[in-house]
Amino acid sequence: MAVVYKDCTNFLVDLGLEQIAHTEKTYLGHLIAVQSDLKQWGCGEEVCYGGMFHSIYGTQKFQGFALPLERRGELRDMIGERAERLAYLNCAMYRSSFDALAQQQLSEGGTGALLMTDRITNEPVELSREDFDDLCWIHLCDWLEQVPRCQQWGERRAAYRAMAEYLDGIALESYDRVFAAETTAT
Repeated sequence: MAVVYKDCTNFLVDLGLEQIAHTEKTYLGHLIAVQSDLKQWGCGEEVCYGGMFHSIYGTQKFQGFALPLERRGELRDMIGERAERLAYLNCAMYRSSFDALAQQQLSEGGTGALLMTDRITNEPVELSREDFDDLCWIHLCDWLEQVPRCQQWGERRAAYRAMAEYLDGIALESYDRVFAAETTAT
């Protein structure tokens, strides 16, 4: 399924996301930047569009906008089943359960069980290795895109570092580049 970028941005504009503030830019601008960064990192289309909609249903931290879950089918039709699933899982995760999972995977060399808790259903979710990896890409990219603006350098730092080290390559390089700005910002 080929996703049409313009359809996605029109959908977000129709929701009024350019009017919602998010870390000293618009929520729309943040979503587009995450999608663009993931693309520059070489992620596939499903991950990029999962990233573009990474917080569309609201997250544990961001509640500035939440598309009703009854509209999941509409989003799925536009961006595909897997991209929508990644977006949903990113929205539904309890951050602490995902953080623990990321740190466990780093320390165990990516061999441990992949279970996290869905904060919406309060049920355990077993992730495939591919879904876990792709959620790490999305979740890390989301934070690296906004932390220089919000200046919350210490927030969940060990977990974000674990994700960067687990993914390695461009993820770790990006983490190091972004966090190098902390010393000049403080």
